[in-house]
Amino acid sequence: MDVTRDAFLGGRLVLQQPRRGYRAGVDPVLLAAATPARPGQSVLELGCGVGAALFCLATRVPQLDLTGIELQPDYADLARRNATDNGIAARIESADLRALPCDLRDRSFHHVIANPPYFDRRLGTASDSAGREMAFGGDTPLGDWLDVATRRLAPKGYLTLIQKADRLPDLLAAMDHRLGSVVVRPIAGRAARGADRVLISARKEGRARFRLLAPLILHDGPEHDADAEDYTDEIRAVLRDGAALPIIA
Repeated sequence: MDVTRDAFLGGRLVLQQPRRGYRAGVDPVLLAAATPARPGQSVLELGCGVGAALFCLATRVPQLDLTGIELQPDYADLARRNATDNGIAARIESADLRALPCDLRDRSFHHVIANPPYFDRRLGTASDSAGREMAFGGDTPLGDWLDVATRRLAPKGYLTLIQKADRLPDLLAAMDHRLGSVVVRPIAGRAARGADRVLISARKEGRARFRLLAPLILHDGPEHDADAEDYTDEIRAVLRDGAALPIIA
């Protein structure tokens, strides 16, 4: 596989990624920043790709027990290589999330994180890149992602997701009585634009009321009018310095 080496978090993390196919960008970094993990806790990522979210989280929070599940063997291999290259201890398994290894089906985690495929392929056109298609479309219903994630959460554990805004109704509909304390933070490219993505936090056995937070704005100004980076200060701190992005109280 032809790969590139790409810097994340201001160069504190360097990941190998396929040159062609799905390539991690801002979204997994935001997902990691929004995950309220503490040192010593366990984290499971469903659909970890090359490990961008999992390893961004590990760079910010030390001493985590990390597990990643990735369906595509080539991406799982890159995730293992990236863990080694960055000195991060992580277990990466190439498996369908609906058929986890037996020992993982017996485990529970403090946190489960995921960036499920964004598009419902019943309503769109498949990519000609297998890796990109699996990452953005896939064939696993959102309900299965939510069910597996919920099963693997320990009581009072946190589920953290990033997803397209137009799929928020599907995600909320897939959450059953096992999850509560749901918090949604919309993500908009600019202040005058509608949200394109959402960060979602839910807690197993949570009882707090649903909360919809103010939008997270990625860029300053009404439009991009220069060849320079225009991230807001909050987003720049996340992307360059590895800052946290809490969405729960």
